[in-house]
Amino acid sequence: MEDKALATRVILVRHGESTYNVLRKVQGHFDESYLTDAGEAAARQVGSALQGLSFSAAYSSPLQRAKQTATLILSALEQQDSSGSVPPLQLRDDLKEINLALWEGLDFDEVERRFPEGYRLWRDRPHELSMQVPNENGTTEFFPVPALYEQAKQFWREVLPDHAGETILVVAHSGINRALLSTAIGLQPESYQTFYQSNCGISVLNFAGGLGQPVQLESVNLTGHMGEVLPKTRQGQRGPRLLLVRHGETDWNRQKRFQGQIDVPLNDQGRVQAEQAGAFLQSVAIAKAVSSPMLRPKETAEAILKRHPGLNLELDENLCEISHGLWEGKLEEEIEQGYPGLLAQWQSAPETVQMPEGENLQQVWDRAIAAWDAIVQSAAQLDPPGITLVVAHDAVNKAILCYLAGAGPERFWAFKQGNGAVSVIDYPHGIEARPVIQAMNITTHLGGVLDRTAAGAL
Repeated sequence: MEDKALATRVILVRHGESTYNVLRKVQGHFDESYLTDAGEAAARQVGSALQGLSFSAAYSSPLQRAKQTATLILSALEQQDSSGSVPPLQLRDDLKEINLALWEGLDFDEVERRFPEGYRLWRDRPHELSMQVPNENGTTEFFPVPALYEQAKQFWREVLPDHAGETILVVAHSGINRALLSTAIGLQPESYQTFYQSNCGISVLNFAGGLGQPVQLESVNLTGHMGEVLPKTRQGQRGPRLLLVRHGETDWNRQKRFQGQIDVPLNDQGRVQAEQAGAFLQSVAIAKAVSSPMLRPKETAEAILKRHPGLNLELDENLCEISHGLWEGKLEEEIEQGYPGLLAQWQSAPETVQMPEGENLQQVWDRAIAAWDAIVQSAAQLDPPGITLVVAHDAVNKAILCYLAGAGPERFWAFKQGNGAVSVIDYPHGIEARPVIQAMNITTHLGGVLDRTAAGAL
């Protein structure tokens, strides 16, 4: 989905650290938990990070940890904006956290002890978790995750039509935020673990219309405003962490000219972005680095590795950009002239397009995923353990992110990849288990919460 088609921007925030977060207790609908001092400070930092954005509406879960967070964000925005344009806070029940009725108020160790089978499902296959919940007729079987996904869809269906062309703030909880992200791009409850949500993490979604119409995840779980370079790894993480980076800008990105496998180098701005990515990642313990052999990602990777001396850069041809065939070197209007209707088809149903004398998405998919899986296997064997850097291209990165999310090529446009952007992929339960997109399309090191890199052509 092209940027010019975007109509509604949603800034999605998880509440700040709560008392139950610290105690490792299950919160759910339970409303005894409130923000810690650190949680309050982080909420104010969100307000500072969102300075300059104009919100038409602000929505929050009514549970106090989310409501407190939203109130502090709006208060910080109000202090920075004397025009009185900060909207009032609207509370919605469909932004409440996942309902884990039988577990709420218990700490996770006690849940594991008392409900071993349920806890195992929650960890490994949460969409299958069911609870026998009391009602007036005895009990009823309740599936928390599927119910949460229906709740998320309800929110989108009811709220999006009221905000065409506007920017809105939504403050809620880890579980419901995951469901909001997943349902926005058409993923099912099986995807519940896909997107991580840190306390006061910021995600940005761009909708072309209502639920079911094109949508773009611009970024997921930004935490730089809280002084974290990258979101923290999970306690006891067993598998590796990988960083997926897109190359810096080229002149052809700036001109919106299709590059594909023509070997265009970085331009001056692209070299600056590569240096900024290097400065951003200088404190990260990179132990292995792999790049597409093409000039633009290779230059980007080398700029990052200047701050990590002694590391060899491995090159993998399977990470090369999509071959656009006869489109390469052309502008959109030239492609439309030569291939009427095919560009519109690429932008609406990319999985159906065979590039003239080039590749189709499935071919890119097959080689990019083969490369990724091989890199993950190698990353898991690092001794001592460390982070693996992967630098590639827009289409390749989008294919990898779709794969990690459990989506197919038809969701290709749902993931944004800015020049010099960093995404963080964790394997918390080992490489045989589902990965987690811990953060996606971080461009805060290039200036601000929003991705302002060149739209380019793809």
